[in-house]
Amino acid sequence: MGQMTMSWLTLLALGAFHGINPGMGWLFAVALGMQERRRGAVVGALLPLGLGHGLAVAAAILLALLAGVVVPVHYLRWLVGVTLILFGAGRLFRHWHPRWASMRVGARGLTLWSFLMASAHGAGLMVVPVFLGMATPGTQVACHSAEAVHLSASAALLATATHATGYLAVTAATALFVFQKVGLGLLRKAWVNLDFLWAATLIATGVISVFL
Repeated sequence: MGQMTMSWLTLLALGAFHGINPGMGWLFAVALGMQERRRGAVVGALLPLGLGHGLAVAAAILLALLAGVVVPVHYLRWLVGVTLILFGAGRLFRHWHPRWASMRVGARGLTLWSFLMASAHGAGLMVVPVFLGMATPGTQVACHSAEAVHLSASAALLATATHATGYLAVTAATALFVFQKVGLGLLRKAWVNLDFLWAATLIATGVISVFL
């Protein structure tokens, strides 16, 4: 299996990992479904959640592309890696979550909520090392040619879409399963806190970005 294929699979796997985290949206979707007592509310929340998450990933990659105009890819990987390590270490001791005053939120509000949650958790930043590792001589982020910028932008869109597909598939499956089969009552008794695992993944991704 080639390195490029592994990179695409990694993007999908990261999307799935983000999707299984209740803080990334499926818990909100289930809560909306329970509040309105209908499956349609769960389904209706999925697209805004996926859009917001995808926008957070796209924003992180865009920042990397802009930084790459003046910073060589090698040093940019170090910068992103160190940032991920510090971000993960910070989340081991302090957790911050965007909050809404009410569960009654429309599609725009839910998209914004998903964007803020993904950004606050470092989900977008976690994808950047994979994207940088996919850079080829024709798509080097630090290259200034118009053709390279176009290729990099196209690769960024495709990487974001691939990641968002993995995220949305797992978010949808988890939200619908919990809503129809489990319910929030059982979750309160069998809750698994993923904050430590999430922080460890951020740190591990940073270390891999720095040393590989």
